[in-house]
Amino acid sequence: MNAPWSTIPQLVDDAASRFGDQEAFVDEERRWTFTDYRDQIHAASRALLAYDVQPGDRIAIWAPNLAEWAVAALGTHCIGAVLVPINTRFKGREAADLLTRSSARTLFTVTDFLDANYVSMLTEAGHGPDQLEQVVVLRGSVPDGCTAWDDFMAAGDDVDDAVRTERSAAVAGDDLCHIMFTSGTTGAPKGAMLRHEAICRAFLSWSDVIGLTEGDRYLVVNPFFHAFGLNSGILACLMKGVTLVPHLVFDVPSVIRRVAEERITMLPGPPAIYQTILGHPDTEILDLSSLRLAVTGAATIPVQMIHDMHDRLGFEKVVTGYGLTEASGIATMCRHDDDPKLIAGTSGRAIDDVEVRIVDADGTECPPGTPGEVVVRGYNVMVGYLDAPEQTAEAIDADGWLHTGDIGIMNADGYLDITDRLKDMYINGGFNVYPAEVEQLMLDHPGIARVAVVGVPDDRMGEVGAAFVVAGPDTGARPEPDEITAWCRDAMANYKVPRLVVVVEDLPMNASGKVLKFELRDRATALRAT
Repeated sequence: MNAPWSTIPQLVDDAASRFGDQEAFVDEERRWTFTDYRDQIHAASRALLAYDVQPGDRIAIWAPNLAEWAVAALGTHCIGAVLVPINTRFKGREAADLLTRSSARTLFTVTDFLDANYVSMLTEAGHGPDQLEQVVVLRGSVPDGCTAWDDFMAAGDDVDDAVRTERSAAVAGDDLCHIMFTSGTTGAPKGAMLRHEAICRAFLSWSDVIGLTEGDRYLVVNPFFHAFGLNSGILACLMKGVTLVPHLVFDVPSVIRRVAEERITMLPGPPAIYQTILGHPDTEILDLSSLRLAVTGAATIPVQMIHDMHDRLGFEKVVTGYGLTEASGIATMCRHDDDPKLIAGTSGRAIDDVEVRIVDADGTECPPGTPGEVVVRGYNVMVGYLDAPEQTAEAIDADGWLHTGDIGIMNADGYLDITDRLKDMYINGGFNVYPAEVEQLMLDHPGIARVAVVGVPDDRMGEVGAAFVVAGPDTGARPEPDEITAWCRDAMANYKVPRLVVVVEDLPMNASGKVLKFELRDRATALRAT
């Protein structure tokens, strides 16, 4: 199935043409129609042109789910520049690394907002505004050397809209639209380069599979910096004429209130979100009858939760899926009329025009019911990793198959069940956590000589991290677990922070010197059970 648009600028204009005066975006006092929304996006494009942003230039956004985030992102897409979203949970050092490696010219961010001042965090990390051509503050006070959002937008007033139109028309389906960073077993985040046409096509397919329809009202709890929030949130809403209601910080009372106040019909998220809502007393008080559609995944799902979502929360459709950034964020999906056991127990089957297989170590396809590595081939596979041809060649073989590093089993009907990871990645509350990256960050702690991080099961978050630490020989006193945990909270995004820290004399090794992580997983699981 081909999308009616091959680029995001085409999508933006088409959405305004089709849905005009319908409500497109709700953020605090802002209530934009699709026409208003398009006009805001075009204004951001003209502002970027005023600052001489060229096709292919990288524009970064490090901010929570705000209307300005969407406008800046889509404005970037509409002049052929490339969006680099940055995780809001990152610390200054982590964000600075991405800004440097992507060669970002401009950063959109916030200060004094939700207790975060990202400009200060960058300055403290030695990557202040002077190392970027421009820092635009979407909301909050404006430090010296930065530009306020309103001033940035005003700069585009003198740009002829015909210039913007010409630039938008020049964007091609094979052009890059996003560079989305995802970590790997080497510990360094890798930038997956994604194309306009692939994103448009994949998320039209996603929208059709889940049954998203014109007039739906979508509470986007998933962060915009993530493929779920950007592609299946911002872009899917444009595709289907859906009202986007962004949510800044997940907490159950505020989500339930927004559902009732805004008559939300679509509520996505990892299983932990629905489990928390189901256990909250306000679900019996407030009117949640508008809810009809849920999309979940990224962790084991109890069958009873699917039933409870239908029976207690009133969802008509609950859909699960599987994807990874390197596959534009989507590979398989359940269909809304699948059996609850199938929805809870699998990640669905391949979306249209995409192939998904299970293969053995030699690349031979495994028979149904046999575990192996999940590989994906199709239009949705990334162009490659930014400035990393060797890593790209490792990820995508000569026949075009993307090797995911996930272990899965496929049934005779093509439904996929993810069972393990070739890599040690685990999923904490819907966020991928890569132990090698956490280990690398933890080794900056002065009292740590060696560390091994593993993921262990957790009822609420799916999995959490456990770190086994060997103290340095020059450490006067053994580092205390609580002190290490506190240090980690300052050094890395909170979903990466290990929930269990164990100081040990040594790490178990095999004959070739590799840490026996399965032993550490067993030990951590036992410790958490006591």
